[in-house]
Amino acid sequence: MIERTTVIDGLYQDLVTIRAHAPLVHNITNLVVMSQTANALLALGASPVMAHAEEEIMEMVRIAGATVINMGTLDAQCVQRMYLALKAAKVCHVPCVFDPVGAGATPYRTQVAQALIAAGTPMVIRGNASEIMALANNECGTKGVDTLFESDNALEAARTIVRQTDHVVVISGEKDFILTKEQEIMIRNGVPMMTKVVGLGCTATALIGAFCAINPNKSMASVHAMTTLAVAGELASEKSAGPGSFQYQLLDALYNLTFEQLAGRANITFSAAVNFVV
Repeated sequence: MIERTTVIDGLYQDLVTIRAHAPLVHNITNLVVMSQTANALLALGASPVMAHAEEEIMEMVRIAGATVINMGTLDAQCVQRMYLALKAAKVCHVPCVFDPVGAGATPYRTQVAQALIAAGTPMVIRGNASEIMALANNECGTKGVDTLFESDNALEAARTIVRQTDHVVVISGEKDFILTKEQEIMIRNGVPMMTKVVGLGCTATALIGAFCAINPNKSMASVHAMTTLAVAGELASEKSAGPGSFQYQLLDALYNLTFEQLAGRANITFSAAVNFVV
């Protein structure tokens, strides 16, 4: 079993590395959250670029530390860009993080998400419970892009995706889960206020990209990113009066996050993967 102190040491070292080297994180993301995710990456210490033009996707992916694909504002041209980015990431061996925003809301959105995953590029998939359940063709419930389920409800669906694809799957919610074929990790941090600000799920996906850019272990990079955001959320909530002030307090918390804050708050549990059949 991984020792908690080892995890916190590794997390903080990743954070120090991001702050020191400002890895370039290429985002093909949705129009609603572009500013929020860029600001969060900057506050973390990474360097964001939001490059969507088909003519430069290959070159941008090649020089990036990671590529983040977010299908929030979906249309045919966006789908083509995402396919190009996946192809480029595979050719250039660049880590890829995928956010299937709203999967389960409409058949089209679900089909696009499943097709992108089937493209075969090794990736981290981060979604809420409804999105992960939809990807696995399980029963799901969604209200627009919001989930109607707790993250625990999506565990079997996530295990199915892991078995079928060997991707890392992250379920975000009141409890966050990170699943691989070997282990399942639960993070119990964060605050309800995080559900009152648009785009924090998308922000989590972008931060996973930043950690993947400097840590080749995609599952641990995902644990580090999700813990960082959740702890920053707790710190921000203690200084904010509502969603408006919470947004800027969150950026400040990410920017100023210390080892002591992470060590004092991080609540991470590791266990062996269950119900895995070769």
